[in-house]
Amino acid sequence: MTVDYAKAERFLPHNREKLVFGDRVEPQWLADGDRFTYLSRRRTGKRFLLVNPAEGSVTPAFDHERLAKSLAAASGAAVDPGDLPFESVELDDKQVGFEVDGERWTCDLGDYTCTSRGHRPGLHETPSPDGKWVAFVREHNLWVREIVTGAEHRLTGDGTADFAYAKCPDASSPRVLFERLGVQGPPMLLWSPDSRRIATHRLDTAGLPSAYLIDAAPLDGGRPRLRTSHYPVPGDAKVPTAELVVVSVPHGTLVRSEGAPLHAEYVPPEMAGMAWSEKGDKLYYYDTDRFFRRLSLYELDAATGDVRLLAEDHHEKRVDGNPSGGPPISRVLSNGDVVWFSQRDGWGHLYLYAAEGGEPVRLTSGEWVVKEILHVDEKNGTVLFAASGHVAGDPYPRQIFSAGLDGTGLTRLTDDVLDHAAVVSPSGKYLVDVASFVDVPPVTSVRNLAGEVVVELEVADVGDLVALGWRGPERVRVRAADGVTEIYGTLFFPLDFDPGRSYPVVEHVYPGPQIHRVAPGFGDPSWSEVFAVAALGFIVVTLDGRGTPGRSKAFHDESYGRMGEAGATHDHVAGITELAATRPYMDLTRVGVFGHSGGGYAAARSILAHPDFYHVGVASSGNHENDLYCAGWAELYQGPYDKELYQDVNNSLLAHRLKGKLFLVHGDGDDNVFPYHTMRLVDALIRAGKDFDLLLIPGAEHGLFGYEGYVAKRTWDYFVRHLHGVEPPADHPVPDVPLDRQRLIKMLG
Repeated sequence: MTVDYAKAERFLPHNREKLVFGDRVEPQWLADGDRFTYLSRRRTGKRFLLVNPAEGSVTPAFDHERLAKSLAAASGAAVDPGDLPFESVELDDKQVGFEVDGERWTCDLGDYTCTSRGHRPGLHETPSPDGKWVAFVREHNLWVREIVTGAEHRLTGDGTADFAYAKCPDASSPRVLFERLGVQGPPMLLWSPDSRRIATHRLDTAGLPSAYLIDAAPLDGGRPRLRTSHYPVPGDAKVPTAELVVVSVPHGTLVRSEGAPLHAEYVPPEMAGMAWSEKGDKLYYYDTDRFFRRLSLYELDAATGDVRLLAEDHHEKRVDGNPSGGPPISRVLSNGDVVWFSQRDGWGHLYLYAAEGGEPVRLTSGEWVVKEILHVDEKNGTVLFAASGHVAGDPYPRQIFSAGLDGTGLTRLTDDVLDHAAVVSPSGKYLVDVASFVDVPPVTSVRNLAGEVVVELEVADVGDLVALGWRGPERVRVRAADGVTEIYGTLFFPLDFDPGRSYPVVEHVYPGPQIHRVAPGFGDPSWSEVFAVAALGFIVVTLDGRGTPGRSKAFHDESYGRMGEAGATHDHVAGITELAATRPYMDLTRVGVFGHSGGGYAAARSILAHPDFYHVGVASSGNHENDLYCAGWAELYQGPYDKELYQDVNNSLLAHRLKGKLFLVHGDGDDNVFPYHTMRLVDALIRAGKDFDLLLIPGAEHGLFGYEGYVAKRTWDYFVRHLHGVEPPADHPVPDVPLDRQRLIKMLG
């Protein structure tokens, strides 16, 4: 057979916009809280549109031709009006603001004069809401600088390397990536809405054990360099803790929290759901015990440091404050009441805790899961939220609901079988709704709070995909290994799929347990690499076995203390076997598996635990030895350290079972999953006398930024050679994959 790498390359992330149009709407709200702009990406070009839901209108946000001409004259660079060099704007009735390569511009909407406003603050500086200050860290202390005068003010003076202000824990700080990009990481802090205070923490890392990296090929040449990180692993006696502080600007009056220091093994408190009150006088933050068996919400008085417990949950295994792996989704109201998410009855639901105390009021109930609080209308006493479990035959698609804060009036605002991703306007009157399914391209509209469509915005155009021979994925439901539990997945097809042919099967795996792998909506973030592999003549499968989130707590807890099952690999084997029984085009004599990070662990685990089922595996950046992974993640999902319990999940113990072809990939600059994970598996494979392949990439960090094209091609080569049984094209160049700007923006905040 012949394989077409050029077609596979068209599915890589940077080429997505050339194949799919109108699939994304990211609203930028105007000051009135109802109107918004967004960048419409259509076949005819890109245009910023202004939406007025009250009038049901969609109009150009400004004159693109005039702005392009003026910007070109002012900047000296060519500007295409159909492809303006920015992706978001700040619009009012008089001017439009935007950034081009870090330089801020405004354009007067009267005469279309474009004026440079200088460069935005660097990544290492956090601007205040009023735009008058930037906060930054210097020599472990917190400083601010006045934007207009440039005057600097030191706010703290007792910071040291072991007790540093606004520092991100090393385990979650992409320091190697920052270094390779030539930037300094952002400070961990939160400005108050009135710009008068800064909430931050002082991180205690004194006496912590270290982990090490060798930069074998430094960017500037010279000798290899040693990198050292504070990196707690399961069972360590001490882990990083964070003391909360509130600092006034510009005088530096410091108020220390009267609460206990917070565990900060992985995530700093500012990234774990911390929020200011609207007036800026109260700070809300979450606290857990080390093993996440308790989740507490506290209120901190910014003037005194006094703390007050608002709500709390306990569980003998683990408390999950969010079924999707993010910060807790609870909400503090202006009167002090709290809308609180809890799985205390076995399902994820909302409860109202009154400010004056007493028993919480249950707002939702049933065998379904609240996924997100979208808006709380305090005046009318309702909460708007997304929930799954209401679509017959599939527990994952999200629907939109409202309910009263008194526990009555549950109302379903969307009533279909699609997955709905929604954003509510600041005014709370409208929501921007993106409705899709794995095989149904997105339709984006504006709805009112009765669920009625008031403006239709975009219908995704996938004509170029279809012209390539693309076929929409198939949502599948199969039985787990117990023969009873239903699990769900997605089937992806080769280009110009012919059901009369026989195709090798490749599974793309990510086991969680913090997120589930198989999103029900169209175009999840991993689709690019999945479709690229499918384009080379493979059936690609994704599945969520028992132990992944998004359903009942009991379903999720199947993986607690049993991470070695890697998202229930035996469920995956059972599911793929069931699929092939009714799909003769799936050739189970040729099965591969690949994944990254936790997926790299699961890919290796799959081929080692099931050597007669999986024949080829590609495992990149895998955490193969979880007793040496970050304590803040491993102890959350595996539980307190027990030597036997943790060693049982290490892939090196199964090295002797390898029968197929295994390709291990790791960056030697990975400061999240350190390369020793892969090297210990390599050591075990060598001791077991096994043949395998290894790619160690100098300087590459966990996300393999800058090397995605090379790793993609090597992965394609491996599957083509060992599953198709043919040599890959020798003359196809490595895909030139540019740094994903949007991915970097999301990572760096």
